[in-house]
Amino acid sequence: MTTVQWGRPSAGREPAAAALLAWLADPAAPRMCLITGSAGCGKSTLLAWLVAHGTRPETPQNRRVHAVAPLQGLGVRGAVWTLANQLGVVARAPAELAAALAADRRPITIVLPDLQDAADTLVLADMAAILSRLEHVRVIVEATASSLAATHLADHAPAVMNLDHDQWTDPERLAAWQRAHHKPTPLRTTHAEPAVNLDDPEDVYAADPITVTARYESSNDEHAGLRTAWLRAGQALLHEPQPAARALALLSALGDSADPRLKQHLTTLAANADWSLVWNRVTGDIRPPWPGPALALAAGHEVLAGTVLTADHEGVIRIISAENARASGRLPRAFTQTQALAALPDGTVLALDVQGRLTWQHSPAVRKPSGISALLDDGPTPVQQLIDTMSNHLAQIPGRTLTATSHLLAVADDAGAVHAATLHQPTGRPQTATLFEGPVTALAALDLNVPEDGTPISLLYSGGADGHVRAWSPGRAALTPSVMQRPFPVTALAAMHTKDGPALAVGWGDGLVEHHTWDRGTTRVFRPGPPVRSLTATDNGDLVVGCDDMLVCLRPR
Repeated sequence: MTTVQWGRPSAGREPAAAALLAWLADPAAPRMCLITGSAGCGKSTLLAWLVAHGTRPETPQNRRVHAVAPLQGLGVRGAVWTLANQLGVVARAPAELAAALAADRRPITIVLPDLQDAADTLVLADMAAILSRLEHVRVIVEATASSLAATHLADHAPAVMNLDHDQWTDPERLAAWQRAHHKPTPLRTTHAEPAVNLDDPEDVYAADPITVTARYESSNDEHAGLRTAWLRAGQALLHEPQPAARALALLSALGDSADPRLKQHLTTLAANADWSLVWNRVTGDIRPPWPGPALALAAGHEVLAGTVLTADHEGVIRIISAENARASGRLPRAFTQTQALAALPDGTVLALDVQGRLTWQHSPAVRKPSGISALLDDGPTPVQQLIDTMSNHLAQIPGRTLTATSHLLAVADDAGAVHAATLHQPTGRPQTATLFEGPVTALAALDLNVPEDGTPISLLYSGGADGHVRAWSPGRAALTPSVMQRPFPVTALAAMHTKDGPALAVGWGDGLVEHHTWDRGTTRVFRPGPPVRSLTATDNGDLVVGCDDMLVCLRPR
């Protein structure tokens, strides 16, 4: 077993360093540690030593630093996005960050230097306190003694290390260090930030995104719509190093109230991105109207061809044009707390509620039989038989997610199983494959070429809370190993045929969307900024990405 060697801290701070490491390893210690003292006493230098060693890959878990956010000049959003990007979650406010970390039980250590110099000191102090209440999270905060930040944090009973006190310095080591003329190495070097024109998209997309975020947070001007778009897509803008990808994220978050010239300018700046923007809708749009939070999406087929169905937080299902997002209508009745959505070829729309039950209704586009056709109707159609079969199955095993093609209806559950029934055998017991040890969080299906015997073949992709994506064709063994894997939950899937062959899009818990074209070995990526709630694909292979406050249609280049 290899022992990881730590270098000595500067300025004789061995006692402070030893105490800090002991605090990290003590399960009974307060979850928050306040490093304080007078200005220039070495607080930042001590934390720089901890971060330099604690972020090395080989560092043991009980000494590891997982996220660092130097708070000098930062507002709330900038701090939250900086931490969220490093921790592999998506969050837009301190409460969302706390909720995301509460759902992930891995030990986490967060370092927050320069709290006294933050733009929103008290709010960020409260955020540190909220995070430290999670039993698997430790927070180290630096604040100058007697500052408002330090005084406010004292009310939360942290462990306190005041570096002005003699106990935290070894005099002999300090003397030796002073003789060697070492210079302190703060976590963040203070320098004059270059001027950024917040009305100029070219200036904004090329500038330091943390600086831009801080300036937009403190501004009361809309800057022709750029400010609102930036603060909507901000986490992606802080994460994405490529200027063209940042321009695409900003373009995707731009509302219709923004200066029209911004769209033209950002489209030019995004010309080298993986995608071109077909259309987007964001909160407040009226031309055409924003269809609401896209908690679930489905593409229309045959009767509903050329449309996209969206389910909002109230269960209202809206039908919009896949070409331009114009409203085409809505279903007569709202579903109850929809968590997944699918459309069948005859225009039937299926919804899976949070209880795992299947409900359905016909879209307004479906014509009811009349005249002699109605008189000759002697029983349920194959589609209705398929729905009844799956509904009865779900009465015994509640579902978690749902998908459908022209030939197949499939659901998955929290026990890791995928269940599929086909129009070829609509009354048969659903076929089941257990593919995961935990919840299946997303499903997508793709109809393949029909073989000579005429039996349709469908390929089912499933994604889990464990970060695996697996493939299975009913009637055949599941493919092993996983199609792909990342250390984040899968939040959404969409499968599609494109001009380059079959493709799969995956939404991940860290806010990333990947688009894989198997035949060409091509992977395209997109980050909208907000959490990715849903995905679907249009008939021509465009990808629709659904979030709480934006809906985006992208075309792969």
